[in-house]
Amino acid sequence: MGNKKRRVVITGLGAVTPIGNDVKTFWENLVAGTPGVDRIKVNFNPDDYPDLPVKIAAEVKDFDPLKYFDKKEAKRISRYVQFGVAAAMQAITDSGLDKADIDKSRVGVIIGSGIGGLKDIEDQHDVLKKRGARRVSPFFIPYGISNMIAGLTAIKFGFKGVNYCVVSACATGTHSIGDAYKLIQDGMIDVAVAGGAEAAITPLGVAGFAVMKALSTRNDEPQKASRPFDAQRDGFVMGEGAGILILEELEHALKRGAPIYAELVGYGATDDAYHITAPDESAEGPAACMKMAIEDAGISPEEIDYVNAHGTSTPLNDKTETKALKKVFGEHAYRLKISSNKSMIGHLLGAAGGVESVATVLTVKEGIIPPTINYEYPDPDCDLDYTPNKAVKKEVKYALKNSFGFGGTNASLVFKKWEGQ
Repeated sequence: MGNKKRRVVITGLGAVTPIGNDVKTFWENLVAGTPGVDRIKVNFNPDDYPDLPVKIAAEVKDFDPLKYFDKKEAKRISRYVQFGVAAAMQAITDSGLDKADIDKSRVGVIIGSGIGGLKDIEDQHDVLKKRGARRVSPFFIPYGISNMIAGLTAIKFGFKGVNYCVVSACATGTHSIGDAYKLIQDGMIDVAVAGGAEAAITPLGVAGFAVMKALSTRNDEPQKASRPFDAQRDGFVMGEGAGILILEELEHALKRGAPIYAELVGYGATDDAYHITAPDESAEGPAACMKMAIEDAGISPEEIDYVNAHGTSTPLNDKTETKALKKVFGEHAYRLKISSNKSMIGHLLGAAGGVESVATVLTVKEGIIPPTINYEYPDPDCDLDYTPNKAVKKEVKYALKNSFGFGGTNASLVFKKWEGQ
């Protein structure tokens, strides 16, 4: 093979989100600008915590684990693991991998979670304190650890290639996909199931982010709370769910007649090395990350048509990401179409990059750019085209996906429209 890198295509998608528990519903609602944020109802009753300053989140609604697990298994398995395995099963079925005659030792699974089984920790801690050590569930550890999504997916389908979990805060899903891409390029595996999952909307999770002043407190207007790049943004909204992509070496995909959504052509990863939570306002870290991904794709910045932004709706993040885009693209930054899915689905933390990569792939395939909803008041520090409030039809040949996380970690991907060989 020499130094020639193998080409990698996307052949399957899966999603569990606050605006749809399958890819089709998620995409339709995203294009329609449907908000998924509401008062917390599914995971706990915020009225049980009178001093909790945040009562809203983007929860997954009407998720039925019995579609994916038997009754006994569903009862034992953590919510975030349920989401991740369900999205993986969707993507595997979508790609036809479940019925394909393939070498399963060449299929890897890389699915991450930023926080993991937080609800299990809370619940089992209560059991320990109230009922004693012997009453702690024997399934607490195996189903609560972050790599169990990847482990269970491999067990269900017999995939024996590389199997691990990325944990890099809000860049987790994007790093997982990027790592999988490189492993396929370098010939270690032929196929990867990659993405992220999260379910951290718990009393402790919400309280932890709230006391950091990271969350929106727009409790009276939940559907307008997530407003990336808008001048009146006051913090992000917690979300939950999972997004999974099937990545496949091109010849392997063509040989088995797999559907091809798009090609993944670039990956960048850097760190700000600045602060545990705040972005470096110089924007050098995310700018270097985007440049790395674009250079890896072998294209010029001017060839990027669309950016699926990290766009959290926090004052500093949106300002810094905008500054980074200007550093990378110069005047072309003003010609880019940009949007933030978080305006509708909230911030899915470790799952954000997975779900938003599903959206980016569909943007490239369908030529429709989802909107950034709740964009009402322009911010002079955020003066680019964020596709306000209404989807736009536009051919997209190259799209850039950004994810940035606590600890200063940055990840970017470049997807290319599939036009045949």
